Amino acid sequence: MNNAVLMTGCSSGIGYVCAHALAKQGFNVIASCRKQEDVAQLKAEGLTCIHLDLADETSILKAVEEVKSLTGGKLFGLFNNGAYGQPGALEDLPTDALRKQFETNFFGWHTLTQAVIPMMRENGKGRIVQNSSVLGFVALKFRGAYNASKFAVEGWTDTIRLELEGTPIKISLIEPGPIESRFRANALNAFFRYINPESSRFKNDYLSQQARLESEHSSNKYTLPADAIVEPLVHALTSANPKIRYRVTKPTQYMALCKRLLPAKTLDRLLAKGG
Repeated sequence: MNNAVLMTGCSSGIGYVCAHALAKQGFNVIASCRKQEDVAQLKAEGLTCIHLDLADETSILKAVEEVKSLTGGKLFGLFNNGAYGQPGALEDLPTDALRKQFETNFFGWHTLTQAVIPMMRENGKGRIVQNSSVLGFVALKFRGAYNASKFAVEGWTDTIRLELEGTPIKISLIEPGPIESRFRANALNAFFRYINPESSRFKNDYLSQQARLESEHSSNKYTLPADAIVEPLVHALTSANPKIRYRVTKPTQYMALCKRLLPAKTLDRLLAKGG
């Protein structure tokens, strides 16, 4: 069985850990990173790694051609993982901030997935795994741009799952809650790019947000290490009957239950305490 898997966002966190874990399990991993220095680092660690910038369509399509060359056109799996979070109240974020959030977190995924589906269909098999989030089905204050991108990923995935019915390609969503990674550090950079706390009515909230993002480790007691994603990812890639959704961490499982059982206004009151 051909088991070449292309993975995005492998410079750190979930992508980095999963790339190494799958390679150890015998998968033909093709990791990818946005920065050339990260590509070089993963190559030095023994992984096959290519350059792929999800915010650049030319980079995506060039990477797909490289994947075709590396696999002889026999790509089996795609793990869409590369993403970042843009903090800030929606009333404070310029449209350009949301546009950039969607370029990486959604449009890039669409371009990449659209480009590899023909390979999978021609090969008679394929798996696509989307790394979404608990924030793909519940909202939190000051995460609006990220929420919007992940809600889009969820809707896109549900739709294409229906459209792939009858093909040999299966698609799954992984919905992590808090995972230890560089996500906060990357979000902090995005925060400073667009948000001026002094000019906002949310100044005090932003100062709390900034302190949280500057923390080296998550304060959430339910935070799991990045390797918590390995088992569901492997199952989605190898099971004859992969799940539609893999909910990882207690907060994700709890919020999924609340979303199903609670009236919308009650859920709003619960979620308003977060942020």
